[in-house]
Amino acid sequence: MIKNAKIKKWFLDKKEREIYRVTAIFDVEYAHLKLKNEDDFFISAFGLSMLGDLNPADFQAESQWFKNNSERLSGTSCVYKVRTKKINGRNRDLVIKWNRMGEDVPGAVDYDELIYAEFNSPFEEFSLVKDLRNIFRKSSEGIVLQKPLAIYVPSKRYKLWQTGRSQDKMKSMMHFHSEIDLDMNRLYMVIYEWLPGMDAAQAYEKGLLDDAQVRALTQDAADRLAKNGFVVSDNKPNHIIVQADGEQSLKKDDAGRIQYALIDYELLGYSEKQKKLRHRDLRKDYHRRQKDRFSIATPDKFHPHLEHMKLFGVDYVYGRVESTKGRLWVAGKDPYLFDYFQPERWEGTKRTKISMFSESYYTVTKDNIHIVWEVSKVGLIPDMDPFLEDEKKILDHGYNSPFEEIGLAIALTQKGIATIYPRAIYMTGHKTEIIERFFDNSRYASHAGILSPDKTPVLKKNRNYIIIWGYWNGPDEKLAEKDGDYYEGINALYAFREGIISRDEYMRVVMQMKEQLMRNGIEDLNLSGKHLLISVNSRKEIVRDAAGTPDIRICNFEFFKKLNSNQRIVSPPTG
Repeated sequence: MIKNAKIKKWFLDKKEREIYRVTAIFDVEYAHLKLKNEDDFFISAFGLSMLGDLNPADFQAESQWFKNNSERLSGTSCVYKVRTKKINGRNRDLVIKWNRMGEDVPGAVDYDELIYAEFNSPFEEFSLVKDLRNIFRKSSEGIVLQKPLAIYVPSKRYKLWQTGRSQDKMKSMMHFHSEIDLDMNRLYMVIYEWLPGMDAAQAYEKGLLDDAQVRALTQDAADRLAKNGFVVSDNKPNHIIVQADGEQSLKKDDAGRIQYALIDYELLGYSEKQKKLRHRDLRKDYHRRQKDRFSIATPDKFHPHLEHMKLFGVDYVYGRVESTKGRLWVAGKDPYLFDYFQPERWEGTKRTKISMFSESYYTVTKDNIHIVWEVSKVGLIPDMDPFLEDEKKILDHGYNSPFEEIGLAIALTQKGIATIYPRAIYMTGHKTEIIERFFDNSRYASHAGILSPDKTPVLKKNRNYIIIWGYWNGPDEKLAEKDGDYYEGINALYAFREGIISRDEYMRVVMQMKEQLMRNGIEDLNLSGKHLLISVNSRKEIVRDAAGTPDIRICNFEFFKKLNSNQRIVSPPTG
């Protein structure tokens, strides 16, 4: 864990402003320091243990210390060995390297294994190294890896042609980095501990390894990586560090094998098999957390960038979306679910439009989660005829806000009425306007004064709101227990038209839902079979209850209204 006391002492020693926050990026925790010259410094838990040795000023090429105490290392990248100033009577050796994200990989046109290779961002690199270190630490076949200490980002900005980066590659990478705003015009330096020794190519030149041994070591490194679910696209002898044991031999383990370490992780990645396993584990974790999202105790301490809040009786994890300057409310009390719904995880994925009458889309997120997202119509005047009684009632009521819709879905579920699962509400960062003659102010008036923890209104007139629902493929409890044997949701009207259910059964399920809602004091002002889902299992059978009635759940909440008052569907906010 990142400790405040050490960081405060560092600021004091360096005479810097005390501006920092603890942040997690790709599951790696950092102390993010903003220095008085606007440089950014991300220090890992490894780096925290030697914080006194990490002085960004010493890593700048123009500094006298760097000129006198650095050594350019071999290779195609810009990498140096740097000796720190003496701290507590001793110096430390570090490796610093300018990250090459967004650049073309040298040799990609000549070698098949490099055709699709891309340099990792510094944050991806540190995350991969952390995962691999954890695996190797538990394995008898492990390899020594360097400790990732810090990422240094000088404030100086460069034109894109000066950095050697591709704009398209950087935009793609920036879209993937939901927890941090990458800047394509700034340089990123990774800082690692120094591992003593020489690389296998140097050992060959010194006569300590022959050609067969170099090839064997290189292949052994690739095999051990592959066995543990990793690959390095440019696996080569220069990345293997060995140590001399006298003048004519190298250090060996008890089994007589040459001991070695692995360095240079800019092209380290997960194997295809490992990617599938990670997706499976993410889905399993996701469904387990969704099942328990309201039942867990509210954490005493949320993640530094997140807050717990309650709106219309519903618990949310609330936070800013740094990449878009938007806001995100994730239903439940589990802060670990927040990142699953960052727009970077679903906004750019391939989507299928599922409604002729609304902006509703089905997609599979980058975490292999199936969702439906729809743009809320809050603030729009419904396209209804004021001279028809039923449609005038809809006009008078207006569209529910996204918070009302989710509040309703949760309330109905608690009363035993099945609904699709509400997951999150995303408020876009960009501004949007509604033409005055189409504008309905009722929800903005009723929500006035309802604020998020950062004192901003939860409902803003000049923002779009997107409601994220779980794509109905089975109960959370079922999927948490076993991820498979998926259900398919078919709206009742479509099921009737396709002959899946009879006209009598269609009319019966619609009337039963209407009566069930009425008994609970709710009226759907626009009830339709299109708003009710029938579940079909993997054997193409309709899922029915013990009485033989089809399993029905509500999937639209735009025009739900309380029968016993003129209030909105849900009670006023409680927090």
